[in-house]
Amino acid sequence: MSASADHPEATRRYKSPADLSRTSPPASTTTRHARITSTSTTTTHPHPSKRNTPYLPTPTELALLALYPTLLLFGALFSLVSPETRAAPYDRARQAHVQDAALAPSYFARKDNLFNVLFVKRGWAWITASFFVFVFTHPALRHNWARVRASVRWGVVTTWWVFVTQWFFGPAIIDRGFRWSGGRCEVAEDMVKEGEAGAKDVMTAAACKASGGSWRGGHDISGHVFLLVLGSFFLVQEVGWVAARWAKYVREERSVVMHDGAVKGAAVEGRKEKDEEEVSALEALGHGGRLVAAVVGLSAWMLLMTAIYFHTWFEKLTGLLVALAGLYLTYILPRWVPALRGIIGLPGI
Repeated sequence: MSASADHPEATRRYKSPADLSRTSPPASTTTRHARITSTSTTTTHPHPSKRNTPYLPTPTELALLALYPTLLLFGALFSLVSPETRAAPYDRARQAHVQDAALAPSYFARKDNLFNVLFVKRGWAWITASFFVFVFTHPALRHNWARVRASVRWGVVTTWWVFVTQWFFGPAIIDRGFRWSGGRCEVAEDMVKEGEAGAKDVMTAAACKASGGSWRGGHDISGHVFLLVLGSFFLVQEVGWVAARWAKYVREERSVVMHDGAVKGAAVEGRKEKDEEEVSALEALGHGGRLVAAVVGLSAWMLLMTAIYFHTWFEKLTGLLVALAGLYLTYILPRWVPALRGIIGLPGI
């Protein structure tokens, strides 16, 4: 027998480089290489987008909210560069320019303009009417449970509006803030001292004006800014999410905290609806949604007019912040408080 036959390992151990290059890799190596290639291919797929935080508005909501300070800032800058506005006399006690038609810098600078009298002064009535027209006409809200929850959210926002502008266990928050910051009703206080008026005449702006007094000295939160921001974004929330889902145009999802602490998309709590035909954005709004869009558009215009002609910048800022506080309590807080969400729900879910 030869040496190679006696020692078979020697042949395998001492192969030349040329022999090695001609030798194909073992099947197991090929299989392992293929498996690795397959794995690397699957890992190149794009990862799902990061879930939005439940504690803050979604990116789209933030973009819409940013329009409000943008309008206020633009209005403030316009009032500084407009020759007519700068030249017009300004009455700081009234937070407005002189109301004489010949001296007012614009029709919208006058408090008796029709848009202010018929729309802003009755703003919550317009907001409420357009909201309920939408709720009772849109097919996505045909179930009673959806209408009830939408109505509860309207009740929460309306309560905040009442507390801030009408009544808060006595004077409204706006009036209390004015008094706490050093404001008073000048003429009426003299009348109280002389016994010609009651103490209630100096506690609210409306009573002060009705008694012939002048509301001076304190910080007056802009009620117009508060109303227009709160009401318009309330409508945007209630109509926007419903119409977007109806048109199958949802590009992002709100996140919610579940009872076990898990964070999931809000759609997991929605009821399964039968598939509907895709519709355009205009069709998804419906007649009620178009009315809402008109109210929101007019609110934005009057917010701009307020920013240009009325109140100081700080009064407008506090009006914005108080409105945002109410919106957060109604639309963001329920996303991470399951018990509250179980009562008032989320729009479009």
